[in-house]
Amino acid sequence: MKEIYLAGGCFWGVEKYIALIPGVVKTAVGYANGSTENPTYEDVCTRGTGHAETVEVVYDESALPLTRLLDLYAQVIDPTSVNRQGGDAGTQYRTGIYYTDGDDEEIIRGWLVLLGESLDAPVAIECAPLAQFFPAEEYHQGYLDRNPNGYCHIPAAKFEDARRAGSPRTVGDGALRGRLTPMQYEVAVNGATEPPFRNEYFDNFRAGIYVDIVSGEPLFVSADKFESGCGWPAFARPIDAAALKTLRDGSYGRERTEVRSAKSGAHLGHVFDDGPEALGGLRYCINSAALRFVPAEDMEREGYGALRSLVE
Repeated sequence: MKEIYLAGGCFWGVEKYIALIPGVVKTAVGYANGSTENPTYEDVCTRGTGHAETVEVVYDESALPLTRLLDLYAQVIDPTSVNRQGGDAGTQYRTGIYYTDGDDEEIIRGWLVLLGESLDAPVAIECAPLAQFFPAEEYHQGYLDRNPNGYCHIPAAKFEDARRAGSPRTVGDGALRGRLTPMQYEVAVNGATEPPFRNEYFDNFRAGIYVDIVSGEPLFVSADKFESGCGWPAFARPIDAAALKTLRDGSYGRERTEVRSAKSGAHLGHVFDDGPEALGGLRYCINSAALRFVPAEDMEREGYGALRSLVE
């Protein structure tokens, strides 16, 4: 089981919504990342303690990837609102994602970058380690289950959406966890996006080829890589178009074209039509975590000698 702490306004509705999502095992409401010990609800609301009303979420990562959970969380908050959700205003109603596993930070920050690309205003969601979490008074726990007509800033239809929320999987082989890093697994299997400018190959221009991290299938060559300024590896074309498959991606309210490995089904990134015209006009924006770079001098030894002419 994994845990994450989500702040999204009044915790009554946020807990009710998250508890309904398949894959969530346990929830509790409380006060996170403030300046005092063991605050009461009155302290948080009237005495400027700096705590956020927060939901502790324990979830089954194999059934509910973190990026999927965050996608669903984003559907019931205004991610651009500062210290306000619905009709509630104050620092205790700010939005925030607080993690206890350091490996989750890059996943969360990559997700926030992708979310920001779909918005017209800056993302106001905090991303920080969990400094403290104090459970709220007992009458707040599961409040809407015991008071179904109680106040809630989340539309009732959203609760039904949570019940129906599935967890789309791609390659999902449990054996992959043993040989991929957490970031590689999140990208390849769960479709996450790594942070820009803080990934392995965005500024790598050595001669060689890039292969699918899951299957080892050759996908891109260094000769087709260019500096795009986007913060991720950018390629003008694949080595073989048949090695890729594309799918419509309508997430975050945007129309994009997702790119996957045809052999393994692993998520790679997206393709855009804003690449250099001299190279064909396309930009394959690919996550470093979905790739493994094989330097030209190692291609023969690793079984890719037949492609050596592509980098010479």
